[in-house]
Amino acid sequence: MTTPLTLTPGTNPDGTHHLAVTGEIDMSNISSLADALDTTSGPLVLDLTAVDYLDSAGLSVLFAHADRLQLIATPLLAPVLTISGLADLTTVHGLDSGLPPTY
Repeated sequence: MTTPLTLTPGTNPDGTHHLAVTGEIDMSNISSLADALDTTSGPLVLDLTAVDYLDSAGLSVLFAHADRLQLIATPLLAPVLTISGLADLTTVHGLDSGLPPTY
């Protein structure tokens, strides 16, 4: 069974390509995201604010394009983006919840 995933392409006012992703990114639907990233050239802003889940298959595709991506994410994805090291390879906006860390 394929997990629902919606990809909405666009262009920012400065001409940079933009791709909004909605749903869960997992092994069942990663080919759709991979195809969209492969067919978009140049810098790309990838909006993950409506993504509820990101597995290792999704991470591997993002790693393959990290040199040209800027990510927009929510604190929900912060652990996976940070622990995987992806946040160190590309710019990620929106990970800070504005709250002090809890220990």
